[in-house]
Amino acid sequence: MDRRKFLKNASLTSIGLAAGSSALACAKIDKNSSDVTQQKEDTTSIIDNTNFPVSICTWGFVDANAKAGQTLEQGVKALDAAIAGVAIEEENLTNTTVGKGGAPDRDGQVTLDACVMDSSGDCGAVVCVQNITNVALLAKKVMTETPHVILAAKGAEDFAYTQGFKKENLLTEASKKAWEDWKKTSEYKPIINIENHDTIGMLCIDKDSDIAGACTTSGLSYKMKGRVGDSPIIGSGLYVDNQVGGAAATGLGEEILKTVGSFLIVELMRNGMHPQQACEEAINRIVNKNKNHKDFQAAYIAINKAGQTGSYCIHPGFAYMKYQHGKNERILSKAFLKA
Repeated sequence: MDRRKFLKNASLTSIGLAAGSSALACAKIDKNSSDVTQQKEDTTSIIDNTNFPVSICTWGFVDANAKAGQTLEQGVKALDAAIAGVAIEEENLTNTTVGKGGAPDRDGQVTLDACVMDSSGDCGAVVCVQNITNVALLAKKVMTETPHVILAAKGAEDFAYTQGFKKENLLTEASKKAWEDWKKTSEYKPIINIENHDTIGMLCIDKDSDIAGACTTSGLSYKMKGRVGDSPIIGSGLYVDNQVGGAAATGLGEEILKTVGSFLIVELMRNGMHPQQACEEAINRIVNKNKNHKDFQAAYIAINKAGQTGSYCIHPGFAYMKYQHGKNERILSKAFLKA
C-alpha cells in the first residue's frame, strides 16, 4: 500500500474518533477575553452554507483576497481559490516581500517559501526555492504529484521544471538596488508591522463548506543564506482541519515557530474557543515567552467551520482582508500592546 492510500485509510478510521472527541472537548470561554459572544456549543456543528464562500488573508492585500473570493463564487474549490489569490502577490513586482521582486538574502539571492493545506488534510511545501515565481502552486504539486510533503532548494526547483514551471529571474532592479544600499551597513533590525517581510497567508471556505489555505513569502529581507521561517511549515505558518477551521501567521517567523501557533489556534477552536479568542491565546503564548516582545511583530488570522473569523497581533497596525457576500473589507486587528 503506498503512502497516500495508507494515509487515506487511516484518516477514514480516525474521523469518527475525531468527531466524537470534538463534541466532548467543548470548553468554557474566558469571560475576561475581548468582546466576543460566548459560545455554548461547538461551532463545527453550526454550519449555515449561506455564509459561504469566505476568503480571508493577512495584511491589506486587497486584489489578492478579491481574486480568491471571486474565484470561490465561481464554484472553485477552496485550495485552488487560495492559490489563485496568493499568486496575485507572487507576481506583483512592487511587493518586495512575496514572490518575484522579493528582497534577497545577504548574498543577493531571492529564495521563496510556501505551503498549502487542503480540506482533506493533505499538504505540501517548498523552501529556499530560486527562479520559480508561483511557489504556492508548486507546493500543491509537491502534495499531489510526489509521495513527499516538503521539497527544498535545488530539488524543489528541478521538480518545478518537470511540472512545466518556467525559470525566471526573481531579483528586480529595485530589489537589487535596495540590497546594494543595505550592504553599505549590513545592519538588520526588524521593523514593526513590516518585519522586513509581509507574508501572505490565505484561508478559504468554498461553497461546499470545505476549508483550505496557502501561505507564501520571500522571507526576511537580507536573511542568512538558507534561512527558513514559519511560513512554509505546516502547523506554524498555516494549519487547516476541515472539521474545525484554519489559521495562518505573519510576523517574525522565528518566534511563531516556537509555539506552532497556527496548529495551536485550530486546537483551541476545537475545544470551543471562538477564532478571536484562539488568536489572542496564541499571541499570549508568544508574549509570555519573550521579554523582548516589544521588539517584533507577530500576528494571526483564523476562521472556523461556521465562517466566524478573528485576528490578533502584538503591536497595533496589523489588519486582514475578508471577502464575503461580494464585499471585500479590511479589518483592523486588535493588539496586545496599546497604541
